[in-house]
Amino acid sequence: MTEYKLRNISTDRTFEDTGWLLDDPQADGASLIRADYAKKQITVGAMEDGIYRFSDWLPIKRTLEGSASPVTYRSEALAAELGLKNLYITFNGWFPERGARMTTCSFKETEAFSVCGRMGRDFNRILVVASAGNTARAFAKVCSLNKIPLLLCVPEDNLDALWFDDRLDDCVKLIASCSGSDYFDAIHLSNIAVTSSRFIAEGGAKNIARRDGMATTLLSAAHTIGVIPDYYFQAIGSGTGAIAAVEANMRLLEDGRFGNTRIRLMLSQNAPFLPMFEAWRADSRELLPLDDDLARRQVEIIDAKVLSNRRPPYAIPGGLFDCLKWSGGDIIDVTNEEAASAARLFEKLEGIDIHPASAVATASLIKSCHTIDKEAIVMLNITGGGEKRMKEGKQLYHLKPSKVFGINPDPREVLDFVETLF
Repeated sequence: MTEYKLRNISTDRTFEDTGWLLDDPQADGASLIRADYAKKQITVGAMEDGIYRFSDWLPIKRTLEGSASPVTYRSEALAAELGLKNLYITFNGWFPERGARMTTCSFKETEAFSVCGRMGRDFNRILVVASAGNTARAFAKVCSLNKIPLLLCVPEDNLDALWFDDRLDDCVKLIASCSGSDYFDAIHLSNIAVTSSRFIAEGGAKNIARRDGMATTLLSAAHTIGVIPDYYFQAIGSGTGAIAAVEANMRLLEDGRFGNTRIRLMLSQNAPFLPMFEAWRADSRELLPLDDDLARRQVEIIDAKVLSNRRPPYAIPGGLFDCLKWSGGDIIDVTNEEAASAARLFEKLEGIDIHPASAVATASLIKSCHTIDKEAIVMLNITGGGEKRMKEGKQLYHLKPSKVFGINPDPREVLDFVETLF
């Protein structure tokens, strides 16, 4: 069990983690909480330890079977194309030639293995996870391998993302919001389910284990390079991965062995769904008003469906707005066409296919590279890739929903149904 305390980012109050805390129980207002680890200088384990090679800075009570670590390597071909001398790619997915072995092909595995590792063996609640796709696939894999009861809530239009290279254990169940809905509607389903005492919310960005699992991408880069990078490129749906990168940056500064750089967040969204881009351009802590129906239509248009969170942790203290300010960062808008072109270029030059969200991040790097010092250390977080390679010659299994609900379902109907699933 890793030793740590929790800290309220808004008030700086420190307190013990008495269990599945997602907030400061004594706080008057909303704020993220953060883990303060007893070990200030991290000892990184072997690649064979998977995600748990970074266990000094993961809030876990146990390790689980089947994890893999992010892999960071120095780019040659893409770097030369963009004129960058020190471009490093942190790859999350299936790229065996580089040592990357995440079988769900997404960095959401880092979240799932950390969150589920936070559960003690005596944990007796059913975990509920809402997802636009990749997160559900990752949690399904981890919970199936380790026999952890799980209820997934996913939009029906995103069910193609729920593919697996093996059959899932019956402990994993799925319900969906109907076609035409989006991630926010799936969250609404999950919120209904957790009103039952048998279920518990995974917590999203509020869960320290989710953020610190995602933080291993920057830890991988800093450990490989030897210093904190100057720039961090990633596409964002909720922005939780970028928040995690800043928190890892703070810990690395305290460690003292990786330099004194504040990494500059260079984040991206897929146009026309641009709620955080537009708020940031307006220098607004609060997201700008966005009609729900218009948002759903915008989500239908974008190729990177996982980047479709309408209620991201942007304004909350310690959230994305604060992290962008702390890092001197920026948000870039990327069209479907720009992302598709970037995906083709990446596969041609780096030799592996990437997910649409990773293509959005790559396109943002292409759009920004002329403004970057050619000697700067640049980290490109490829949050998912290798899916074509992973699927080659394999029989795939798809998780089907036990029930599909309307956009505004009767809460009693949802509760009655999910109670019967487990």
